[in-house]
Amino acid sequence: MFDLFEFNLSMLSAFAVTLTLVLALFLDAQLGEAKKYHYLVFFGRLSAALEEKLNPNFSTYPSNDRILKRSKFSQFIGLIAWLLLVLPVPMIYYFYFSNFSVVIQIIVDAIMLYLALGLRSLKEHGMQVYQPLLQNNLEAARHYTGYLVSRETSTLTPKALSRATVESILENGHDSVIASLTYYLIGGIPLVIVHRLANTLDAMWGYKSARYVSFGYASARLDDLLGFFSGKVCTVLYAIQGQVLLALKNAFQQGGQYKSHNGGWVMAAGATVMHRTIGGCAQYHGQTLQGTLMGCGQAVDIEDIPKSIKLVQRASSLFVFFVVSYQLWVYIF
Repeated sequence: MFDLFEFNLSMLSAFAVTLTLVLALFLDAQLGEAKKYHYLVFFGRLSAALEEKLNPNFSTYPSNDRILKRSKFSQFIGLIAWLLLVLPVPMIYYFYFSNFSVVIQIIVDAIMLYLALGLRSLKEHGMQVYQPLLQNNLEAARHYTGYLVSRETSTLTPKALSRATVESILENGHDSVIASLTYYLIGGIPLVIVHRLANTLDAMWGYKSARYVSFGYASARLDDLLGFFSGKVCTVLYAIQGQVLLALKNAFQQGGQYKSHNGGWVMAAGATVMHRTIGGCAQYHGQTLQGTLMGCGQAVDIEDIPKSIKLVQRASSLFVFFVVSYQLWVYIF
């Protein structure tokens, strides 16, 4: 009996990562995102309050040299703010929540990983746009598209709304799903927390507006760095679902020209697999910007919204499949 218990415990330890991934995805599928008291809401308020204190407006300084110095100083302050907001929680988790027994550790890690995932939420937000579009309710579709993108949505056509939604789903498939799974595999929950909080700060501060171009510089660059490897993992997981070589080629050529390197790669690969073209003109804060065209084939339409959701879902399933296959190989041989 003792030998059998020892064998089971050994097997449990060997497949702890797999069990954690499966349990976290199961919790996400069953529970979804918290409707109230979401931790990122609290984090966002804390971040906004800190930024308000540390990011005063330096544009009133008349000397170009002084403005430049203040800009460098603002970049440094932005980095300090990033460190203060991002590092404490993963450090606390590493020192106080990483030494449980195998069973407890799997449960605790799975709950934390679930909190970082947004697969069900991504589907729900996408369908909030899809259903009104089917009913030709443009007002509701524009309203819910505004939850997904920062571009102006008040005048978007059904095709433009579909494009914006598909782009967001493909990019957030990396940010809120594949990246968290990848970094759990590499560095456990502490690295998952670092990426999730850094990605949130990039969404808040990573703009080239007068307010954030300096203060948000470190946030934008660090998010690019943290998402670089996981972005390539996500690109491959999208690409192997069809037209592998063309999807990887477009990710390299088209995605590299996009404003966000990591986002460009995953969107170009995803659009290519779907035989669709995304990107192009979009309005941000009253300005029309010409974006990179990515993918191949016809422009996206309404029915491509659920197809993009399935692409992300299959990518997460493939990730787990490869992890299980590797752990089985190691365990058996």
